[in-house]
Amino acid sequence: MNYSRVSSAVDVEENLLYRWWLTVDKTSIFLILILMFLGLLMCMASSTELAVENGKGSFFYVGKQAIFCVVGFVILIGLSMSSIKFIRRISIILFFFSLSLLIVIPIFGTDFGKGAYRWLSLGFISFQPSELIKPFYVIFASWLFVSSIEKAGLPGISISAVVSLILIGLLVLQPDFGQASLIIATWSIIYFASGAPVLLLIIVAALAAAFGFYIFKSYNYVADRITNFMNSEIDPLSQLGRARSAIQEGGYLGVGLGEGKVKVHLPDAHTDFIIAVAAEEYGLILCFLIIGLIGFLVIRAIFLLSKEESFFIRLSGTGIAGLIGMQALINLAVTVRLIPAKGMTLPFISYGGSSLISVSILCGILLCLTKRRPRYGLNY
Repeated sequence: MNYSRVSSAVDVEENLLYRWWLTVDKTSIFLILILMFLGLLMCMASSTELAVENGKGSFFYVGKQAIFCVVGFVILIGLSMSSIKFIRRISIILFFFSLSLLIVIPIFGTDFGKGAYRWLSLGFISFQPSELIKPFYVIFASWLFVSSIEKAGLPGISISAVVSLILIGLLVLQPDFGQASLIIATWSIIYFASGAPVLLLIIVAALAAAFGFYIFKSYNYVADRITNFMNSEIDPLSQLGRARSAIQEGGYLGVGLGEGKVKVHLPDAHTDFIIAVAAEEYGLILCFLIIGLIGFLVIRAIFLLSKEESFFIRLSGTGIAGLIGMQALINLAVTVRLIPAKGMTLPFISYGGSSLISVSILCGILLCLTKRRPRYGLNY
């Protein structure tokens, strides 16, 4: 055996780990670990009754979520150690792969009895391609914007708009209006951050409004949600009514772990309405902690990105941070009845492998983009 080669490989690996540890933003990693722990805590609080009802062990969903946390964190660390060049290349490839999965959803997808065909099931595992595509979409769209702006004459912005419309159309077919809205918001954030003309942004806003009106007229259950939202009286037995009652019951300190009732009555208590469970059992203090941690993670990322010289890093990082922030904002706004129900998970906190892996990929790429870099090299 050539021991000099083995020793050299070990030295290279140690140098990579050491350099990664010196350059990565450790505060962001700490925030992510806390959010993952709180997500497991909330899964324990919200899913035990559901597990028993489905004939599983009390901690069945908690165990699954713990596995997703481990897998997600490993992916996150791996991406954070990657080069910008690798992130860009693999994201473009995986974007088109995820887009092809969305295309076959109407044919091979399943709804698990929820009325929306958003999942692909392989028997032993199921996942949502709409969650998988989000991080790669941000990188792909940002790359097109940078190509258009830095290389005059290339229609990158127009291409990104067309691709985004195709993606939105595929999401509407499922239907998944929450994710479609998030794609529109993310594209607008990237567009705004790129410094492009405001006129096109106004046109996009007008098209989004027209799209919303079309959806309102074409889908009865969407119209019902909006009508109920506009109604000053809330049905106490509705999802929003039960969520509001849970928040009121919890007060500042909550009723105690396992003592909440909203998780029994809300079918999506462990996913879309997880913050209502947190408010009822742990009180507003935990809710403010979760909101503060997510907000701090997003703001810190934008602060670090503002110091970057690379236009691509600034733009794609801002898009990712904006996507995470918007997803959290939509989830929280639905729970407190600021906007109609969207079916959006709360990053790191809601139960679900697709959601957790997706946000782990987003944060892994974000950690890669926000690493400290010498001015002479951006690709490690």
